[in-house]
Amino acid sequence: MSNFHVMDHPLIQHKLTMIRQKDCGTKVFREVVNEISMLMAYEVSRDLPLEDVEVETPLVKTTLKTLAGKKVAIVPILRAGLGMVDGILQLIPAAKVGHVGMYRDHDTLQPVEYFVKLPSDISERQLFVVDPMLATGGSAVAAIDSLIKRGAQPSSIKFCCLVAAPEGVKVLQEAHPDIHIYTASLDECLNQDGYILPGLGDAGDRLFGTK
Repeated sequence: MSNFHVMDHPLIQHKLTMIRQKDCGTKVFREVVNEISMLMAYEVSRDLPLEDVEVETPLVKTTLKTLAGKKVAIVPILRAGLGMVDGILQLIPAAKVGHVGMYRDHDTLQPVEYFVKLPSDISERQLFVVDPMLATGGSAVAAIDSLIKRGAQPSSIKFCCLVAAPEGVKVLQEAHPDIHIYTASLDECLNQDGYILPGLGDAGDRLFGTK
């Protein structure tokens, strides 16, 4: 579908291979996730609006392009989404950062919202919802539902992940068909425990050195 984008840039693919390896330590994993996120932000922000501005170079006055003031907010899904924030901020330092916390109920296996903190002008912002993994799609759908309930415009939301499973893509597209999904890889499938194959393991544990 036209709203699903796999970023096949050689640098992104090379760095993704680095962090897939099981012997990649926490320090390198964290640094490379940051680098991939920055590279992805370049593409995800491609359609930010521009406007003309008059500037004076050392030689002449001229009219050039600048960002048109469309404000950006990055919304990580806690906790693994935190690993993607700094890379995007390196390219868009004026962006604000919101947070949506989700955990999976052990009995129902459904995501449960436990924390939401967003910029007050969420309805006016371009939102980049970030989470390294799009596995079952449940957390992504719940997080986006939470944003829309609080005034976010669906047309202003983009979902960004490092690795996606076909099952999760299908769930997110069915729930929010107009929202664009950006990933560095569409992997094969989910295993019986809901992990992406070949995947990269538990992104939160690998980012923060937990088990």
